[in-house]
Amino acid sequence: MQEVLKYLRANGYRTYIVTGGGQDFVRMYADEVYGIPPEQVVGTASGTKYGYTKNGKPFLTKEPKLLLNDNNAGKPEGIYLMIGRRPYAAFGNSTGDRQMLEYTKAGAGERLAMLVLHDDAQREYAYGPALGLPATRVGTFSQALYDQAKREGWVVISMKSDWKRIFTFEP
Repeated sequence: MQEVLKYLRANGYRTYIVTGGGQDFVRMYADEVYGIPPEQVVGTASGTKYGYTKNGKPFLTKEPKLLLNDNNAGKPEGIYLMIGRRPYAAFGNSTGDRQMLEYTKAGAGERLAMLVLHDDAQREYAYGPALGLPATRVGTFSQALYDQAKREGWVVISMKSDWKRIFTFEP
């Protein structure tokens, strides 16, 4: 995926991370790890309150209030709210990405929807339950998502069959 991100940016595309994980957490490492600046990360977001110290210095405080659950239907909602444009390409790896891929493909013109199937327990990790892969608490890639992808022409990438190398340290 690192290579795909670099390729897209080299060809004039702006890349984003749209994650069900915490937006503030992912923003801390996204630039260093993926080359994606904090303002191009859309994730689950909580409330923030503006205030002042006793000395009058302004500060922000995180609040225990959910603003955006950026998973399932929250992904296209977050894309609209934070980016304001429908993607030309979207990549996912779980059932929580279904609506983002549907939203992407519903746009005018050519659109690309791809799913990475984590099916290589030897080199990385395997989860399903699509195609009989183990159902885990780490991720969910349902058979219904797999079937929808095939029916709607989304590209399903098998880590086991389609990737020669998963990590940079592999030969």
